[in-house]
Amino acid sequence: MNNFFEHLLHEFSLPLDNPVLVFSLILFIILLSPILLKKLNIPGIIGLIISGVIIGPNGLNLLAKNSAVDLFSTIGLLYIMFIAGLELDMNEFKANRNKSILFGFLTFIIPLGTAFPVCYYVLGYDFNPSFLTASMLATHTLVTYPIVSKLGVAKNQAVAITVGGTVLADTAALVILAIILAESQGTLNQSFWIRLGVSLTIFSAIMFLVIPRIAKWFFRKMENEKHSHYIFVLSVVFFAAFLAEVAGVESIVGAFVAGLALNRLIPHSSALMNRIEFIGNSLFIPFFLISVGMLVDITVILSGPAALVVAGILTAVALFGKWLTAWLTKFIFKYSNTELRLIFGLSSARAAATLAIVLVGYKADILDENILNGTVILILITCIIASFVTEKAAKQIVIASDEELEMPDDSILYDEHILLPIANTLNMDKALEFAILIKDKKSTYPLSILTVVPNNLEAEKNVAKAKTKLESFTKDAAASETKTEVIATIDYNASSGIARTAREIMANIILLGWPRRKGFVDKLIGEKMEHVLTYTDKMLFICDLKNTLVNHNKIFIAVPPLAELEKGFELWIDKVTKLGQELSIPIIYSCNKDTEKAITKYNKLNYPNSNSKFSNFKGRDGFFGFSEQLTAEDLFVLISARKGSVSHINTLDNLPAKLEKHFYKNSKVIIYP
Repeated sequence: MNNFFEHLLHEFSLPLDNPVLVFSLILFIILLSPILLKKLNIPGIIGLIISGVIIGPNGLNLLAKNSAVDLFSTIGLLYIMFIAGLELDMNEFKANRNKSILFGFLTFIIPLGTAFPVCYYVLGYDFNPSFLTASMLATHTLVTYPIVSKLGVAKNQAVAITVGGTVLADTAALVILAIILAESQGTLNQSFWIRLGVSLTIFSAIMFLVIPRIAKWFFRKMENEKHSHYIFVLSVVFFAAFLAEVAGVESIVGAFVAGLALNRLIPHSSALMNRIEFIGNSLFIPFFLISVGMLVDITVILSGPAALVVAGILTAVALFGKWLTAWLTKFIFKYSNTELRLIFGLSSARAAATLAIVLVGYKADILDENILNGTVILILITCIIASFVTEKAAKQIVIASDEELEMPDDSILYDEHILLPIANTLNMDKALEFAILIKDKKSTYPLSILTVVPNNLEAEKNVAKAKTKLESFTKDAAASETKTEVIATIDYNASSGIARTAREIMANIILLGWPRRKGFVDKLIGEKMEHVLTYTDKMLFICDLKNTLVNHNKIFIAVPPLAELEKGFELWIDKVTKLGQELSIPIIYSCNKDTEKAITKYNKLNYPNSNSKFSNFKGRDGFFGFSEQLTAEDLFVLISARKGSVSHINTLDNLPAKLEKHFYKNSKVIIYP
């Protein structure tokens, strides 16, 4: 009995060293602290940081800073930067590249310019410690980025330029750290600059030229091995972080660049993206936030006024510099007061680069203990303030965007209902992915997957078999948090079953597979596509997806004259634009001037930064001349029309056979509004 109690006391001796118990404690904190603080209207991020203060070596000493904690903390930090790069709207970023560069310059130079005189003249430090401390205060960490991501405002322009500016500011500060270290060690010479320039060039070439090609090849070859996609992505992130360190900059820069490099290959609505965000936000990022809290030393407050004075001055200067930057950015780019607060909230938290600089500077005897302790307090205060400001601003933007949402005139996207009939399960993965990417996330209806069973003596048994077979294919949809409904129905032929089911469930979009060659008997019964076209007025997508969607380079859309007068015009623009944004690829419309004006007007209201270009329509027989302009990696979309409609021309009859002849190497989609 005594041995049992001794064993029990040993297991609970502080700090805890049993890995199972330590991990359980961390998981309970991750689970409970956001739930408890939510009732007090306090952001969950603050709860995690304060929990770290309480359980850390300088609090109750429940947990010590060891290699396991450091490993998970590093993973969480890299994960934040990686997700920031991955979620960055590349169309928005490209459209506002100059704004990001200008913001990056301002968010570095203004805090540097305000902090250096204070450190040099007020606190009385020498040039190197003052300059290094000032550059440290010019950095910021996207600690509050999970808030904007969760609330769905990550694609806001203010967020895009802040994320882009973060990398520029942190990279500049880390380069200054390398320069001051080299100067203090007497190695700041011509070879240092050559080595830094060459290594960064090689790093950039590997990340933006080599890694995307390898990733594209891997995703294509391992198309059905979904779990291996996530492992591959993680491998790229940590390899990129290591390469960045080898190149002479911090690993966080490498993680962000990895996000940019893989951005186009991981659609935001895909199952892979959902897995990346789920695991990061559930485990790794909270672990990092707890570890930030564990750095705070409460005893500093009791050890004398010096550290508190330094902490107070540094915190005030740090917050003022970032607020001034946000105000100037608002003034230059004519942002709203809410966007000003969002920029300030995102850019005022310090953790990663700040911590890296102060620890390296302290170990190199450039910075003293007061700066170290003051910086840790600064990290806690700025993270708390940034969390409150960011959450409040992000919620206001969500409310404002919901009120201003422009809806197409002839359809209600919130009531969108997609029907996906499946005849051949061999190509279901690509069709399902296409449906998930174009589906409106606010729709109250699930994605309905249909199979039609022949009406014969085996009908009831075949319905059960068909349902079981289809349900096994819906795992990807579930992984991307897309609700699905499997329907198996009985009818004399597939087209009748599709048309009847579409009416019964009130579907407004039907996705059909590409019609294949049919025998004589099938032709007597009637083509499935023609039957569905005739007996439904739903929007019809007829898809022949030869490649995985992420392997396409651009979307080329041929639009006939007068298409802008058709009912459903706005809806198909919305769908192809959404697809282009998910895949981060350009859209090229071939149409006449009137149609171009209508498309431009819609995009200006709903997708102001869509990556769209226009070319002149070649004439009534010009559809099939486009084949020479396209490569095998291009997705060809042809906007067709039902017979008797205003934009119908004879060239649009029997389209699948014609397109198969002229565009046999391309993925193809025909859209009937």
